Amino acid sequence: MSQHIKLFIPGPIEVSEKTLRAYATPMIGHRSKDFQALYADIHPGLQRLFFTKQPVFVSTSSAWGVMEGALRNLVSKKVLNCMNGAFSDKWFDVAKKCGKQAEALQVEWGQPILPEQIDAKLKTGEFDAVTLIHNETSTGTMSPLADIAEVLKKYPDVMFIVDCVSSFTAMPIEFDKLGIDVLLAGTQKAMAMPSGCALFTVSEKAFAKAATIKDRGYYFDFIEFRKNQENNMTPTTPSIGHFYALKSKIEDFETEGLENRYARHKANALLTREWALGNGFELFPAKGYESLSLTCVKNVKNIDVPKLNAALKSKYYCVIDGGYGKIKGTTFRISHMGDESTENIRQLLGWIDDCLKSI
Repeated sequence: MSQHIKLFIPGPIEVSEKTLRAYATPMIGHRSKDFQALYADIHPGLQRLFFTKQPVFVSTSSAWGVMEGALRNLVSKKVLNCMNGAFSDKWFDVAKKCGKQAEALQVEWGQPILPEQIDAKLKTGEFDAVTLIHNETSTGTMSPLADIAEVLKKYPDVMFIVDCVSSFTAMPIEFDKLGIDVLLAGTQKAMAMPSGCALFTVSEKAFAKAATIKDRGYYFDFIEFRKNQENNMTPTTPSIGHFYALKSKIEDFETEGLENRYARHKANALLTREWALGNGFELFPAKGYESLSLTCVKNVKNIDVPKLNAALKSKYYCVIDGGYGKIKGTTFRISHMGDESTENIRQLLGWIDDCLKSI
């Protein structure tokens, strides 16, 4: 068997043996009492992760399924798409492909979305929804979610849809307190689970809005999700392995303690930023808005990142990421989320130092 290549890319990331064993649990019927018991068992833990009393749903899809679904469920007038990187830019395109009226709030890649920018747009009264990617994975830029949430509270008729795909469980995101209407995450980022599954929760205000939308579809219909979840079911056949993996990860989170988990992610981020700056690189995001789950490094030294990755792969059986979208090649990204200890990240940075000497 070939040597496993460890992933320090921004997703999918490494999955522990414990989680993989849970994921491989033998199948049960998805309409059985055993499945209902499994969903009922994990649901309180999911609510704790989202800091909510609302139901939490498990969708067999990438996060993009829920991102599109939120548009179909909640936009009847016009959506403001906040754009500062590849994935947030794409949400604008998805909105138009869904036939929705959409407007771009575009800022330079690496810059955060700021509350006053959103406020200026919402004052026009043109919008009934806002989409925000909290942690833009392509650039490693984290926008100030709490400050933006305060602005949205001034506009109760505007649905606040937040993608926390690469920040969820790397830091606390308090759904009920922040007043978010839809919060969604993928399992393959900081949760350190296999890809192909999304988690989300929905406010009462958003459920009421969805009920008025006639063409919201079926697969991502929020009303169908809620109706089924009340009986610990899903609207369609789920990935049962992900439910078992979620049970395992919730156990891990509670063993470590969420506050310890958040502190570990912050320590990993600070260590990686310090390494980048100490080695003559620059950080791509604007100062003060750097991600806690990955570091996007501006390649001002023009190192050959493909050669670096080839060296890392052959000598240390690991890889980092060579940049994404229009900044591919001028940046590289190092993931430090999930189950990675600070000792692991320190070791990785030492491996990079070693390989940089030979390329």
